[in-house]
Amino acid sequence: MLRDGVTGDWIGTFIGHKGAVWQARLSSDASLAATGSADFSAKIWDTHTGECLHTLTHAHIVRAVAFPSQPRPQLVATGGFEKKLRIFDLSRSSANNSASSSPTSVDGNGPPSPTPGIEIGPGVHGGNIKSVIWSTNLNILITAADDKFVRWWDIRSRSVAAMYELEGIPGTCELDSISSNPSLSVAAGKSAYFFSGTQPGQLLKKITTSKDIAAVALHAESRKFVTGGGGDTWVRVYDFDDGSELEVHKGHHGPIWTVSFSPDGKLYATGSEDGTVKLWKFGSDPYGLWR
Repeated sequence: MLRDGVTGDWIGTFIGHKGAVWQARLSSDASLAATGSADFSAKIWDTHTGECLHTLTHAHIVRAVAFPSQPRPQLVATGGFEKKLRIFDLSRSSANNSASSSPTSVDGNGPPSPTPGIEIGPGVHGGNIKSVIWSTNLNILITAADDKFVRWWDIRSRSVAAMYELEGIPGTCELDSISSNPSLSVAAGKSAYFFSGTQPGQLLKKITTSKDIAAVALHAESRKFVTGGGGDTWVRVYDFDDGSELEVHKGHHGPIWTVSFSPDGKLYATGSEDGTVKLWKFGSDPYGLWR
């Protein structure tokens, strides 16, 4: 489903998956969307027409998808229950799907991928891949897996450039693209890990809280980070420097599995098991419908 980021208004629904959708990502210019599903496929969508451009078939659940930070990207990376990191070249696809209509009535089958994709580091992951992130260095891909490792992959050599062992199974793994000095935020157990966004494997800070953390997002400029957990229904804001809890927000009625800031850093979104996504204003200045 596609919604307006300021008002939350519904724009359209991408129809085609036959199973639960585990993750959805927009390209940096918002022209494409990628989705990973329990129907053993990833799909690439045109966000303007709702057309399914590509269906990338897998042998198991696709848990994570990622685009490089490029306009109209021609590559997408996937990971999931196969424990395989793959890169697909979208420019090598066969003729585009002939279906062309509104996002509410699109046949989401799409043309299948012409190749099985390129696997990076076969046999290395010891658990399901929970997250795939394309670094600001387009030669580096990042994965977080159930084997408790975060890995930085050099796609030129298809090998691990760095790795870090977490103290728990990872939740979310998000790259902060708001600041000029990006960082990678990882949730695991009761801790939030913050890594350099430019230096593979470099841990900047680890903050341990009294609550389980399933999702974390950092706002580097304000020196604050936001968390959601699987053990309660509250959104928490912490001070990055001393780890103190600054704010608690209530509104969800189920565990919170994802947190993410808007590109301008003035909003953050939380996604919950209660079936809702909530938008929260970050800071005291007026923004959109918020005063």
